[in-house]
Amino acid sequence: MDFQPSERTLAYRQRLIAFMQAHIEPIEANYHKENRRLNPDGQWTHWDVSPVVAELKERAKAEGLWNLFLPDAKLGAGLSTLEYAPLAEVMGHSLLAPEVFNCNAPDTGNMEVLYHFGSAAQQERYLTPLLAGDIRSVFCMTEPDVASSDATNMQTTIVADGDEVVINGRKWWSTGIGHPQAEFAIVMGLTDPDAAKHQRHSMVLVPLSTTGVTIERMLPAFGEYDAPYGHGEVRFDQVRVPKANVIGDLGAGFKIAQGRLGPGRIHHCMRAIGAAEKALQLFMQRGQERIAFGKPLLQLGGNLERVADMRIAIDQARLLTFYAAWKIDQVGAMNALAEISAIKVVAPNVLQQVVDETIQLYGGAGMSHDVPLTQLFAVARALRIADGPDAVHRNTIAKVELAKYRGA
Repeated sequence: MDFQPSERTLAYRQRLIAFMQAHIEPIEANYHKENRRLNPDGQWTHWDVSPVVAELKERAKAEGLWNLFLPDAKLGAGLSTLEYAPLAEVMGHSLLAPEVFNCNAPDTGNMEVLYHFGSAAQQERYLTPLLAGDIRSVFCMTEPDVASSDATNMQTTIVADGDEVVINGRKWWSTGIGHPQAEFAIVMGLTDPDAAKHQRHSMVLVPLSTTGVTIERMLPAFGEYDAPYGHGEVRFDQVRVPKANVIGDLGAGFKIAQGRLGPGRIHHCMRAIGAAEKALQLFMQRGQERIAFGKPLLQLGGNLERVADMRIAIDQARLLTFYAAWKIDQVGAMNALAEISAIKVVAPNVLQQVVDETIQLYGGAGMSHDVPLTQLFAVARALRIADGPDAVHRNTIAKVELAKYRGA
């Protein structure tokens, strides 16, 4: 295996870095400040988006830095999972960059679902405007009343009724549902409780304007509402949509979910590694500039050893993620379950570790909005739940490992 970036990756990487240095880094701190002013916590009906985002997106689109995640040369950059991974890392240095390049979750995962499994009509109605950046989308899977670490527990129902399907249930932590451009959700629910365990569930496209869809509240994570995206609790009460809105076939939900989550987890992990690099950069800056007891902070309290430990951890996480990306490209996500699970344990934990050390070095400033450390910490801690808890990923790895020794 060869993890040397391709010429295409290197070219895109240089262009991304140049774009971010010229257009995102100079305005990002002020963008987050303005975003907090536009969207005071706890006052959600719909949030506002700073006009600078649309301006940056149009500029990125014009420069061809758009839909880089999609492995289609006509609709995206046509890069493999491994080729895209270093680009996701670059975007991870910024909390704003993924949206600017139309490479942000949950839209990337939803676009991949529609690209691989959507009908021609579904692609025209939903995928085309997503690829253009004209609308945003939501993925509704997690539920408040069951242990969602076991997704087969889902209670929300998707039941066929003539030419329609009827959705009933409740979802929460539905990321992006507060965005004013969010137009539809991909909802996953139970269709046939008597079918085989992983053939009971379906995915369906539900416009958020449909009668019976109610966004009941936005959920704060570590006290922040993550405007303008938000994480919502949503009720579906006798929601009817055409059966043509079902993605693939009824009962195919888990098959589609595995296709969605494989490459998406590479994206998440590489962005986490990029964020860890950003935090380490802040650590080094603070450690050299701030003086205590007559010395730079880097020279005190074992901080140089911490720098070494953080560098080792970040580089290990990157190599492991490259390996998982390479294996997905070689044999598919379903045959790389252990590798995908491993990076989902490692990458967010490394980010959390690096950010925590950096907050400690910054002291009180590290807990403020003056630097993005509290936001990065929230990202790290949330990822350890949002894409499946650590314990579930470890269990998957152990099962794969155990299978090697059966009968030995």
